[in-house]
Amino acid sequence: MAILSKTQTNIMSLLNQLFNRGVFGTRCKTCLNLAISRIKLLQNKRDVQLKQMCKEISQFLQAGQEAIARIRVEHIIREQNIWASYEILELFCEFILARVPIIENQRECPSELREAVASIIFAAPRCSDVPDLLHIKNLFTTKYGKEFVSAASELRPDSGVNRTIIEKLSVSAPSGEVKLKVLREIAEEYNLAWDSSKTEAEFRKNHEDLLGGAKQVSAGITISHTSSRNGSNDLSPCIMERSIKSVHDKQEYKHLEALSPSSINTNQIEQSHKNTEIPGDVKSETRFQSSDVLEKARAAIASADRASAAARAAAALVQSDFGSLK
Repeated sequence: MAILSKTQTNIMSLLNQLFNRGVFGTRCKTCLNLAISRIKLLQNKRDVQLKQMCKEISQFLQAGQEAIARIRVEHIIREQNIWASYEILELFCEFILARVPIIENQRECPSELREAVASIIFAAPRCSDVPDLLHIKNLFTTKYGKEFVSAASELRPDSGVNRTIIEKLSVSAPSGEVKLKVLREIAEEYNLAWDSSKTEAEFRKNHEDLLGGAKQVSAGITISHTSSRNGSNDLSPCIMERSIKSVHDKQEYKHLEALSPSSINTNQIEQSHKNTEIPGDVKSETRFQSSDVLEKARAAIASADRASAAARAAAALVQSDFGSLK
């Protein structure tokens, strides 16, 4: 009885394996055929769209609207890349379809099919127009495991994904050289005498320099922006001028306080001159010079007093003006 039960178990396991193999092969062939048919339809549709977009760009170039043509050409390049990737994926699907029996009989992915299988797994989430590729990816996940699928999706080393598929399905913007090449091909196709020097200079321009802007701001503009932030947007230009003058007058007043009579004493000047030792043969000259220095110091003190008085008067005037506005 035990031998009979073991024999029945082995037979059931073999039948399950055969049944699963048949299910995998049938599903894989169905999805591959659907993907091939859908890719062909999408390629025909994109051919018509690309011709229409190229015609529109030729009209922009002929009308001198090169700025619009430079923007639209990126969409054409993207559509061309998708079309080229679909063409490669169609070949890979046909290649796998012819070798489904080999895939069924082997547990690991055959080396000659690794590039085709890995490329379909990588392209499946990036080609939303072909949902059949996602079904094929799920079948390969069941067949080879999640680790194999993750290696292809994440482009790990030795994943085997086709390099052209990676480049064509990249989301990075095309370079200026590629865009200029496509524009020239469109102009040549529609027999346009287009001068590409302006567009070529625009593509070679370093656009990062345009983000700089002015870094130095004058003191008057800084004061006006500060006053506007404090709520003085409604003041008249005359009052704003007075406020700026008052700031300068206060700064000048603080500077002149250092030269006020409280800080400068004529006695100290005289004492400093008395303490200096002067030779006997030049005493008359030094006395004359010291008297001139004293007269100049007194004149400077008098002018400082007048300037400080004027600064105080200006500050009082500005304060009265702001008080009346409040």
